[in-house]
Amino acid sequence: MNKTNNNINKSQVTRANLRKTIRNARNSLSAEQQKTAAAHLNINFFQQINLPENANVGVYIQNDGELDTSLLIQSLWDKKHQVFLPVIHPFNPANLLFQKYEKNSPMKANRYAILEPKLDCSAVAPLASLDLLLMPLVAFDEQGNRLGMGGGYYDRTLALHYAEQRAKPALVGLAHDCQQVPSLPTAAWDVPLPTILTPTQLYTWPKNN
Repeated sequence: MNKTNNNINKSQVTRANLRKTIRNARNSLSAEQQKTAAAHLNINFFQQINLPENANVGVYIQNDGELDTSLLIQSLWDKKHQVFLPVIHPFNPANLLFQKYEKNSPMKANRYAILEPKLDCSAVAPLASLDLLLMPLVAFDEQGNRLGMGGGYYDRTLALHYAEQRAKPALVGLAHDCQQVPSLPTAAWDVPLPTILTPTQLYTWPKNN
């Protein structure tokens, strides 16, 4: 029992250390590097990702050195796609809702000082109605494992999606190239992402032999 607990604690420490290291790396990127990464992401996205017409796309607003999605969001609007942002669930705060986001949407800062649309139940979309969900992450490895910020919001929100192997939404992680590591310590609740997009690369799993 003690050995098991020690292994769990070591895994938690390793994940915490990795999270801190990679967060520091992406936060050390200059404003110009972030701007260049956002521009390259925008190009790479439309070259690599196939969207249906008038697609419903879940995105996120950049925070803590994450890839800046503002240019991508503008491009999605320009191409007549619908954009949805995560909103912390008001009655089940361990989960996320996805609400339609438009240029004039009223915004507010949530408990983490991240901007999200002010809740409008009429603009909330069921998860399965999204064609694509673009997810933030702290680090990813060569097997497609994703390390998040540690809050578990996406894991809990997507639990049923994974359990039932639903086709929609397609899941794509977005990350800077510097966020890739050879291997991540995983937990029982972790589910690898099928696709991760960086400003320069598209990674998909399982890889073809």
